[in-house]
Amino acid sequence: MKLRLLIAFLVGAALQACAGGARTLTILHTNDMHAQFIPREAFWVREKPRPLVGGFVRIKELLDSIRAVTPATLLLDAGDVMTGNPITDRVYQGAEGGALFAMMNLMGYDAWCPGNHDLDISQENLRGLVRIASFPTLSANLVNDAGEFVVGNRATAIIERGGLRVGLIGVMSPELYSLVNQNNLTGIRVLSPEETAKKYVAELKGKTDLVVLLSHQGFQLDSALAEAVSGVDVIVGGHSHTRLKTPRVVNGVIIVQTGAYTENLGELRLTVENGRVVGHSGKLIPTWVTRKPAPSPLTALVDSLKEEIDREYSEVVAVLEGEWKRSEFQSAIGTFIAEAQRLAAAADVAFMNNHGIRKDQPAGPMTKRDLFEMLPFRNILTTFELSGKQLEGIVRYMLEKRPAIQIAGITATFRRLPDGSVELDDVRVQGKAIEEGRMYKCAASDYMIGEAKRYLGVEIPQPYYLRQTLFGAVEKQVRALRTIEPKVLYAIKEQ
Repeated sequence: MKLRLLIAFLVGAALQACAGGARTLTILHTNDMHAQFIPREAFWVREKPRPLVGGFVRIKELLDSIRAVTPATLLLDAGDVMTGNPITDRVYQGAEGGALFAMMNLMGYDAWCPGNHDLDISQENLRGLVRIASFPTLSANLVNDAGEFVVGNRATAIIERGGLRVGLIGVMSPELYSLVNQNNLTGIRVLSPEETAKKYVAELKGKTDLVVLLSHQGFQLDSALAEAVSGVDVIVGGHSHTRLKTPRVVNGVIIVQTGAYTENLGELRLTVENGRVVGHSGKLIPTWVTRKPAPSPLTALVDSLKEEIDREYSEVVAVLEGEWKRSEFQSAIGTFIAEAQRLAAAADVAFMNNHGIRKDQPAGPMTKRDLFEMLPFRNILTTFELSGKQLEGIVRYMLEKRPAIQIAGITATFRRLPDGSVELDDVRVQGKAIEEGRMYKCAASDYMIGEAKRYLGVEIPQPYYLRQTLFGAVEKQVRALRTIEPKVLYAIKEQ
């Protein structure tokens, strides 16, 4: 009897020690995948043929290998699943880009927070994506005027894993309105990430052993949030495409981010004891593709979508006689895209924002896929009128403030004065001297209309929305020319 009591006491003591002891958790994470569901060439590698990197199948292989030896894992994504590949134009289970979330279901995601590009199509489409996802959509600061969650999102989730109660909070960038077409944001408010995080950290206190913030606002703002908010243990970040090879610790908060385009899988190993992280290590695992994957439901879905997209988007639409390379000032690629809009709208002048051009294009054949990856947004072509005096002001604003725009239809020379201001000389519209009092027809995307004050320095009165996309206008011009000599079409030169 005494022996039984002794054994029972020892077993109970061991269980109690185990319950109060350290536990481990591995957080696997992605961000800014931008619809890169298939591998692509590693363009930064000089040797040819270049190796392939990324894709959902390769990530799943890495996940399976880690999960096989580390059962206590969480798989999280920090937003911008959408925009970057034609798969986002494909309707799947009622939503454009829905196949991406069906694939993420097969990969075993536990939670995600939306990014700004996940709203590129519409609020309704994001709601469709959320319905497809079998994992929670967390965005605590994305609400309507009544404070209600509007796209199927929620503020928090608690997931038990490896004996730990993990509290998850999601936040969206406070700069959302300058990142997304404002027509897609009607009725949406973005609350302060810091104040929102404080609110929900307090709600999770006592209910969790660990608090993880899923954030789509960029590394700098994540660092500021870590300084301002107590009670957060980990920030899984996105938006800035920052490749943190090892975690950064700011004010005791562990911050991780993988870069972008499925080029890395993030792995963060935590040791948690008595509600505190007492140890951590983290790394990025490059997603090099070295062999043909084994058949699986995921590979079948990926292959079927790839074949469908390849049939349409592998067509060569033009040949470039030289490289198209982006630049913050007037560039061959930028002025070509602006000029295509000007021609499509029968306008005098057109504008293009640099950040809407998403990749450079090497010399040689250019496919429809290349063009889509260059211009992946759903921007609508818009026309409006500005006076000659306003156009001169825009040119001056571009030279002095550097708002990262391209202009078609205007040529000019200028002198930079000692105080940093600019004196314009010989400003012309379509080769004719500009007339300050004349009204000129202008063209730009509907996104630029919403951000006109930032990009052009003026508000746009009474824009007219055409039944044509920016992509369609550029595709039409590319196909019409077939062979393109890259050159800056309209020069604005310093004397």
